Amino acid sequence: MLDSLDILTQRVAPTDARWTVRGVQEVSETLTVRQDVAEAPQRMRDAGVMVSVAAGGGLGHAGTSDLSEAGLAEAFARARRLARAAGSRMAFDPADLPAASARGRYDGVVQRPVGTTSLRERAQLLAEVCAGAHPDARIVDWSASLFSTEVSQLLLTSEGGRSEQHWSQTMPHVQATAHVDGITQTRSSAGQYNGWCQQGGLEVLERARFAGEGKRVAAEAIELAMAPPCPSGTMDVLLMPDQMMLQIHESIGHPLELDRILGDERNFAGTSFVTLDMFGHYAYGSALLNVTYDPTRPEQIASFGFDDEGEPAQRQHLIENGILKRPLGGAVSLARARAMRPDLEGVATARASGWNRAPIDRMSNLNIEPGTSTLDQMIASIEFGVMMRTNVSWSIDDSRNKFQFGCEWGRMIRGGRLAEVVRDPAYRGISATFWRSLAMVGNADTFEVMGTPYCGKGEPSQMARVGHASPACRFNRVAVVGASA
Repeated sequence: MLDSLDILTQRVAPTDARWTVRGVQEVSETLTVRQDVAEAPQRMRDAGVMVSVAAGGGLGHAGTSDLSEAGLAEAFARARRLARAAGSRMAFDPADLPAASARGRYDGVVQRPVGTTSLRERAQLLAEVCAGAHPDARIVDWSASLFSTEVSQLLLTSEGGRSEQHWSQTMPHVQATAHVDGITQTRSSAGQYNGWCQQGGLEVLERARFAGEGKRVAAEAIELAMAPPCPSGTMDVLLMPDQMMLQIHESIGHPLELDRILGDERNFAGTSFVTLDMFGHYAYGSALLNVTYDPTRPEQIASFGFDDEGEPAQRQHLIENGILKRPLGGAVSLARARAMRPDLEGVATARASGWNRAPIDRMSNLNIEPGTSTLDQMIASIEFGVMMRTNVSWSIDDSRNKFQFGCEWGRMIRGGRLAEVVRDPAYRGISATFWRSLAMVGNADTFEVMGTPYCGKGEPSQMARVGHASPACRFNRVAVVGASA
């Protein structure tokens, strides 16, 4: 499909308007073994084109899965009609957008393609991992799954831009539920929504230590079902990377999306407590907080060379030494925001979830940079507190400010030493002040690359794959909410 898109576009694209054409092809496979029974394999192929046209003072989009010359011509015509209809209602003139003339190619790094093994071999691996998650009758539900996908994308623009990109993504998952004396607890390999998602092939399974995850999550599920509830109160909290992922996502990523700040998402996913005048001076966190937008890390799931508006992507700080620097905003949102804040800087992070969606401001790879503290040093510094791992629940207000997050796993820290395991730990806070309680940031040895394939946003809805990497982090005097609260 992408091989012919160049030629077809040359034949049907208008010569009197600005436009982009983005062709996407995705092939994916889902394999699941649950309670030692293999479910039917799922395979999917999806392909289509999104056309965007700036005409008559407006901007219009039209997608099509008809990949013929006639289908592409009709998509251009529909996009132009929509652009003209929107012309009198636009908050900015699309003619003011920067020329999308970048050219290049991005190929994600794949060491061992999933397709180098047979379906039988992949199913056998899952069966072995699943069997390991059921050591005895205390485990009442257990499963192992593997999602893999190959994505190819070609973006062409009227200014001569041409970006071709290819990604391979792999997402393993293991989960076990234990029931002991009336208490039920679930433990997963990295969150019940596939926190282990990276670019690459079978090497991702090795990085995720997938072969041994069944035994680990089962043992920890049983341990949790036999553990006392987490106590409530104000105490220090040590969050591990698989919980930091959710903390970053909800209380930094979403609030910094520029279209939210401008009010676009208020009818669906909410707004933001962040305002345009905060950039450049607002103390978002303590001086230890350094947050980067980093599309360059090869194994992270949302790495790319160009965003879906054709802008070259590069690593940049969003928060540096605690100070808010720039939002997550692509070219379209920046054109609107600069009418009120001319000096505002953005990043190339306009993305669409597929060929049938237009690009919107999205998180891509949003990471906390490592600090200097070892895990042992952070534990030793806590007189009374709790370590929390692996998000299981979240609640946050429409402006992404007040929150309460729950974790699968907790372990008390007393007198600078790890103590008993506790179940159902949770904590609450306010984004605008929580990050200022950041007291220690783990070093590179505590750093893990994770993410989520299920970030929902937009009207119509888009489900995006987002990367988050973080070290372990210690926070002072946090409101912890235990199971008995």
